Amino acid sequence: MTVNPVQLQKFLKGIDYPADKNTLLQRARENGADDNVVRTLEQLPRDRFNSPNDVSEAVGQLR
Repeated sequence: MTVNPVQLQKFLKGIDYPADKNTLLQRARENGADDNVVRTLEQLPRDRFNSPNDVSEAVGQLR
Protein backbone atom coordinates (compact mmCIF):
# COMPACT_ATOMS: atom_id res chain seq x y z
CA MET A 1 0.00 0.00 0.00
CA THR A 2 1.34 3.42 -0.91
CA VAL A 3 1.39 6.31 1.51
CA ASN A 4 -0.33 9.65 1.29
CA PRO A 5 2.05 12.11 -0.47
CA VAL A 6 1.42 14.73 2.21
CA GLN A 7 2.35 12.30 4.97
CA LEU A 8 5.41 11.26 3.00
CA GLN A 9 6.71 14.83 2.90
CA LYS A 10 7.10 14.91 6.68
CA PHE A 11 9.64 12.09 6.40
CA LEU A 12 11.51 13.98 3.66
CA LYS A 13 11.86 17.18 5.69
CA GLY A 14 15.22 18.84 5.17
CA ILE A 15 16.02 17.42 1.74
CA ASP A 16 17.83 19.69 -0.68
CA TYR A 17 16.47 19.28 -4.19
CA PRO A 18 17.29 18.07 -6.74
CA ALA A 19 17.73 14.72 -5.00
CA ASP A 20 18.04 11.11 -6.07
CA LYS A 21 16.02 8.18 -4.78
CA ASN A 22 18.82 7.01 -2.45
CA THR A 23 18.91 10.44 -0.79
CA LEU A 24 15.14 10.30 -0.28
CA LEU A 25 15.42 6.86 1.29
CA GLN A 26 18.24 7.89 3.58
CA ARG A 27 16.45 11.01 4.80
CA ALA A 28 13.17 9.18 5.31
CA ARG A 29 14.92 6.58 7.47
CA GLU A 30 16.67 9.33 9.45
CA ASN A 31 13.28 10.96 10.04
CA GLY A 32 11.71 7.75 11.36
CA ALA A 33 9.86 6.47 8.31
CA ASP A 34 8.14 3.12 8.74
CA ASP A 35 8.52 0.14 6.41
CA ASN A 36 5.52 1.18 4.32
CA VAL A 37 7.07 4.59 3.56
CA VAL A 38 10.44 3.01 2.72
CA ARG A 39 8.80 0.46 0.39
CA THR A 40 6.86 3.23 -1.33
CA LEU A 41 10.03 5.24 -1.95
CA GLU A 42 11.82 2.15 -3.25
CA GLN A 43 9.01 1.63 -5.79
CA LEU A 44 9.07 5.15 -7.22
CA PRO A 45 9.29 5.01 -11.01
CA ARG A 46 11.98 7.70 -11.24
CA ASP A 47 15.45 8.06 -9.76
CA ARG A 48 15.78 11.85 -9.71
CA PHE A 49 13.46 14.46 -8.24
CA ASN A 50 13.62 18.24 -8.60
CA SER A 51 11.08 19.17 -5.91
CA PRO A 52 8.69 17.77 -3.32
CA ASN A 53 6.00 18.04 -6.01
CA ASP A 54 8.00 15.64 -8.21
CA VAL A 55 7.99 13.11 -5.37
CA SER A 56 4.25 13.51 -4.84
CA GLU A 57 3.57 13.03 -8.55
CA ALA A 58 5.70 9.89 -8.62
CA VAL A 59 3.83 8.48 -5.59
CA GLY A 60 0.57 9.19 -7.41
CA GLN A 61 1.77 7.09 -10.35
CA LEU A 62 2.05 4.05 -8.06
CA ARG A 63 -1.70 3.93 -7.42
